[in-house]
Amino acid sequence: MSAAAALGLAPHRARAQSTPQSGGTFRMAVSDFSTADSLDPQVNEYRFMMHLQYQLRNCLIEVGPGGVLVPELATEWGPNNDLTEWTFKIRSGVEFHDGRPLTAEDVVWSLNLHRGEKTISVAKSMLTAITDIQATGPLEVKITLSGPNAGFPAILSMINMIIVPAEDTDFNKGVGTGGYILETYEPGLRSVVRKNPNYWKEGRAHFDSIEIHCIADINARTTALQTGQIDAMGFVDTTTAGLLKAFPGINLIQTQGKLHHGFAMNVTDPLFRDADVRRAMKYAIDRHEILDKIQSGYGSIANDQPLSKAYAAHNPDLPQYEYDPERAKSLLAKAGVSGMVVPLHVSELPFTGAVNMAQLYAQQASAAGITIDVKREPDDGYWSNIWTKRPMFATRWSGRVNEDAMLTLVYSRESIGTFNESSWDNEAFNNALVAARGEKDEAKRKEIYWECQRIIWEDAGLVAPIWADFLDATSSKVGHGEIANDWELDGARCGERWWFNA
Repeated sequence: MSAAAALGLAPHRARAQSTPQSGGTFRMAVSDFSTADSLDPQVNEYRFMMHLQYQLRNCLIEVGPGGVLVPELATEWGPNNDLTEWTFKIRSGVEFHDGRPLTAEDVVWSLNLHRGEKTISVAKSMLTAITDIQATGPLEVKITLSGPNAGFPAILSMINMIIVPAEDTDFNKGVGTGGYILETYEPGLRSVVRKNPNYWKEGRAHFDSIEIHCIADINARTTALQTGQIDAMGFVDTTTAGLLKAFPGINLIQTQGKLHHGFAMNVTDPLFRDADVRRAMKYAIDRHEILDKIQSGYGSIANDQPLSKAYAAHNPDLPQYEYDPERAKSLLAKAGVSGMVVPLHVSELPFTGAVNMAQLYAQQASAAGITIDVKREPDDGYWSNIWTKRPMFATRWSGRVNEDAMLTLVYSRESIGTFNESSWDNEAFNNALVAARGEKDEAKRKEIYWECQRIIWEDAGLVAPIWADFLDATSSKVGHGEIANDWELDGARCGERWWFNA
């Protein structure tokens, strides 16, 4: 068996600042949360829950810096010859917080939470290809797929795939195998965890306790860091990042990764059913001005497809969409559309600066005869009430562990109704995605992923002008090693990986 590496390139990495030390209370602030948050693995959608779940629980596989798959509760894994069965060896000697030993049955039960007609899991589309999950031994699990998938193990590193005790549905107790034990949990406000004295993972979970504070306002988060009320925050405001970096006792962490900011069009809405209209919207945005004025240069130009250079199968040969109002006008005329009015729903929750980006986009698009009506929405409830439910809306994707996970989650037919935000259903794309999963030859699989990106670039409902760098800020007393590039704050695992300098 082989604990194979995920496809991905190394990010910009921050080097270790000191030798790990134990102790102290680590206080961090998140901006992405909801008062309806739950510790149910099926419904984790917000950063607050992601950070807290990783403090309390583990997956079978962890994503390390550079996108490498690291054994976590699974020690090793491997497929059969045709890539339709994957067998996982489960780590021995691991206990849940309440003393129960981890077994294969816990793994089977946890993964089955996301399967079947009755599941409420937001990740159910990722597991639709599974036909059977069996415990083939006390510490062994076999997963059978309906078709081959060379990249299947990476899916089991996703936040929803955390392992919980079998048959225990009291999820808000926070029982898991993780480095910290839940003390206080107030959705939309804060959480407090304390160190698990029996944590199985060596060299991790350095803090005595961790507090997560929910602070939506960027100015309030920044002030809290500057005044020492918190020790770390993500999603730094790009317009003030330079000033924050110069502030005494503050470190700014800039990480290049898979994050893209933009706007999604629902292709089933009458406004955007015509692909020429969608392409017109892509020619109506000035990406260079967006990068300069909204991102203050903290990022790079994107091209309306979701796989950045941080993915091994990034397609560099796609023609770059450039700002061309006249071409946008021509496409709208071809589609029989004139005087187009587009309601664009945004809040600051998807990304800091989303409102300003939308307003700048509206100015740019006016030269193409497109009137963008920017509608600012409340941050609270944005993901449940606005995202996917309006003709056009702000969106943010931090990327996923490999190409298949990203493309399946956001663009595949099986994800319509969950994370396929534009309800896009393209037969050629779906067929290519299935073909990529079953291709053993890495070079051939890469070629198929290039074609997947081309189809999205040409036809899908995504306007993604920029790849945005992750911008985190910490107190200078915080130490860390190499920074992961899949999520902000070290892959959302800063609570387990970081420490205080001596």
